[in-house]
Parts: sequence; C-alpha cells; structure tokens
Amino acid sequence: MKNTLHYFILLLLVTTLAACTNMPSAATNGKTYGNELIIGMESEADVLDPHRAGGWVTMRINYQMFEPLIGEDLSKSSEEAAVPELIPVLAESWEVSEDGKVYTFHLREGVKFHDGTPFNAEAVDFNIKRLTNENFEYFDKIGSSRTFRTWKFFDKSEVVDEYTLNIHLNSPFSEFPRMLAQINSLQIVSPESIITGGNDSVGENPVGTGPFKFSDRNRGENITLVKNEDYWGEKAKLDTVIFRPMSDPASRVLALQNDEVDIIAVPPPDAIENLEEKGFDILSGTPPHVWYLTFNFDNEYMQDQRVRQAINYAIDREGIANQLLKGTVSPAYTIQSPGSVNFDSSRKWYEYDPEKAKELLAKADLEDGFNIILQTSVDGSGQLMPVDIAEWIQRDLKKVGIDVTLDTQEWITYFSGYSDGMDSSIGMNQMSAGRTSPFFLSMVAHSDFVAPGGFNSGKYASAGTDELLDRASTAKSEAEALEMWKKAEEKIMTDAAFAPIVHDTAPYVVNKRVKGFVVPSEEWYTLAPVWIDQ
Repeated sequence: MKNTLHYFILLLLVTTLAACTNMPSAATNGKTYGNELIIGMESEADVLDPHRAGGWVTMRINYQMFEPLIGEDLSKSSEEAAVPELIPVLAESWEVSEDGKVYTFHLREGVKFHDGTPFNAEAVDFNIKRLTNENFEYFDKIGSSRTFRTWKFFDKSEVVDEYTLNIHLNSPFSEFPRMLAQINSLQIVSPESIITGGNDSVGENPVGTGPFKFSDRNRGENITLVKNEDYWGEKAKLDTVIFRPMSDPASRVLALQNDEVDIIAVPPPDAIENLEEKGFDILSGTPPHVWYLTFNFDNEYMQDQRVRQAINYAIDREGIANQLLKGTVSPAYTIQSPGSVNFDSSRKWYEYDPEKAKELLAKADLEDGFNIILQTSVDGSGQLMPVDIAEWIQRDLKKVGIDVTLDTQEWITYFSGYSDGMDSSIGMNQMSAGRTSPFFLSMVAHSDFVAPGGFNSGKYASAGTDELLDRASTAKSEAEALEMWKKAEEKIMTDAAFAPIVHDTAPYVVNKRVKGFVVPSEEWYTLAPVWIDQ
C-alpha cells in the first residue's frame, strides 16, 4: 500500500512539473522557442531556381541555399556600408587580365553540394553553359532569358584544372564581378540534380552549396529550409527557417503580434510606430530600390516626350513618401537606385509642378486630356503598397487632365508577363527594381534588353543612350566609367523614359528575441548568423 501511495505521489509530481513546463506565459504566448525562425513575407515566392526566379521575395530564399563565385558582404548595415564590399565565396580569389577580358577564378576546395556531389570547375562550367550555350544538352532557355544581362559581353568559359576556371569576355566589363554577385546571375546549382531531374526540377527541388538546404514547400503556405550540417564554412546558427507568404499587410502584423512569425517584411506604414511601442525592433536600410513607372513606347501618347515629362511633373512624390507611406520611403527623382556607386541624391529631375505638366500637355495639343491604362500588381517583391501608390498617381494625373484606369494582377502572374512588354493600348506599367551596380541603367534602358525577353518593358530605344551605356560598361578606368554612367543617367531622365516614384528603406519588424539579423544595402540578406535568444 505504501509503495502504491509513493508511486501515485511521484506520478502526480511528474505530471505537475510537466504541465508547469508547458504552461504558456505572457512572454511566450504559448510558443515553445527552439532554433526556428519564421518570416512573414509579402507575397508568394516564384520557383526556387536561382537562374529562373524573379523578384526579391524569391531571391531572399534562394540566397540561403545557393552561392556565387563572388558575393557581397551582407554582414554590415546600410549605415556601415553604403555599397556592400565584394567578397570571395565559392571562388577563393580571382584576377583579371591586363586587357580586362579574361577573369581567372581560383575555386574553393572541399565544397560539396547538398546532394553530396563535389563542387569544382566542371560544375561552374556546367552552370555557365546552362545559361549561355544553346547547343549545350542542359541549356535552359528560361534561365538564360532571366540572366542574359550578366552575359552581355561573354565569349566563353574554360576549365583550366579541377579548381581553376577562366571566363573570357569579348570586351572589358568592369561591372562583371559585381554582376556575378547578384542573386540571379551565377548562383551555382548542382549539375547532378539537373542531369537527374532536368531543368524544370531545380525550381521544385533546389540543390546548392549554401548554409541552408531545402526541406519542403506547401504552396501558399510555407517554404522550409534546414541547416546544412556539412557546410564548408561557418555553419548556420538556426536549425530551421520557415518562409510564410502573407500578402495581406494586416495579416502579417497580426501574425507577428500573435507570435506566429518572428519577422515581417513590408509592414503597413501606419502600424510601425505602434509595433515599436509594443517592443518590436524596426530595422531598415538603403537598399538598391526604386519604385517606378515604365512608359510604353508603343503607345501613341507615350511616344511624345512632352507627355512623358508632363506625367513626371504631375506626380507628388513627396506626398506619396511622407503622407501615404509615412516616411518609410524617400522620393525618387532618378531611375538610378541607391546602393550604387553612381547614385547621387542631390541630382533631381521633375520635382512636383502640376502647372508645368499642364503647359507640356498643351504644347502636345492634349490640353483636354486623354485616357491611359496603368498596369501594376496587387502585392509582390519590393512593391510596397502598389495599388495605393497607383491610386495616388491616378488622382495626381486626374488633376492635369489625364484619366488613368488601373489594371491589376497578383505578383507572380504580373512579374512573369512584365518582360513580355505591353500591348499598344497600355500607357505604362510599374516595377520595383535596382542593383548595387550602375549597370542597372543598362538593364532597364539599353535597347539590347527590350521586351519581349528583356527588362526594358517599355521598349525605350535610343542610339545615344546605348552608346553612353556601352562606353560606361567597357571603360577601363573607374573615373571614366562613372562619368559615362552619369551622362547616361542624364540622357535617360531627360528623355523621360521612366517616372521614378520612391526609394524604399526596406523596414522589417523583428521580435526582440531574434538576434544577428541585419538589413544591408541590398534587397536580400543572410540568415546564417541569425539566432534565437532563448
């Protein structure tokens, strides 16, 4: 009897202790903290193929799994580094020939892909051929169309030995190293994964060399990554990262407050102050971002430079930045994005002047106004509050006699069609983009990159602009290149090929238990140093 009594007393104590251990508290709200990070992102992600994927939402996920030869140091905030420093990643070092046409990469030894296969020069050569050689068995037309800007001056690649590779260019291209560091240029994919499953398999079963590897995906619900225990460098501190697509801003805030996510991107501007008061950290920076309108040069109205300039003058960027978006962005007066060496915030084109807009429309014999269609997405990567911004622009243009009809789509559909260009009935569309390289100007404005297929969605084509962009790209000295980039910027803005609207500061709202998360001068970030303070 005594033993039985002791047994029940012991059982009662164990049960009570277990219950106390699992009881929710005000601090945890019932969540048991492990080494798991959950991020509420602003839209659904694209395919997880780093060569095919579009949009920063997807790039932020792919960056954790795939690595380039040359990378950017994302450990520093925008305040610490306005332009991220280039660093060796899968290439331990590199050098360029005296004529600027041959880059030699000395690759890191002992690296393995997530599938256990070795990384070497043959693997890099395979990836390059996948994007550049139409006769290659595993050439990927979609990936090539998304990355071809990087390969504008490409001639050939050459395997020297197991860990040495040469890339030959047909012209000097001083921005080549910086372009290789961009997330959708040459992130190295396991060749074996492509040989086994084909090009289409990469997006559903991504295999890279990064500090995290793919676990699973439930479309519309989550994408889960886990720590790569065999990583060649310093291993990630987190065991698991979960990305949750949550296109509704209010839902992201609610999920954060209910302890369902640890970080949210693109918080509603009017919620930031309240969230900060509740103890959440607000982190932001100056990424290479510009939210802009692209004028359609196939549209009869947009072919007139005076109309394009009038639209630029008619938009109250200060109002959008400070009233609508509550200072979470800055007004954009140039198509060049911050975070690039040639960005100069003092250079301003088309400050708000609705009367000037009316004068230009009258000179174009359009004083009675006209109707146009503006295409945009309802959510998406870097898109901020696209419909709200578009409606503000709609009201501004109405004041000068231009009636705007909005045509909206969800992000993945919208982005997939952006590079197809616009029907002549469309007046303009909208995009958020930018790069830490001034070559971004070529990406959006060079005639080599016009739609369909290129990022020059409006089909702006100017021989004078092309010449300046090419001279900038192939200049051997930094001083000459910078001078040409600025002249090209001046020409593009005078032509009014675009209407830049705002530059984002990329605010993230972060639970205080999350440590080591940095918002760099880039549109993606590294999660390898992040941990949960338990």
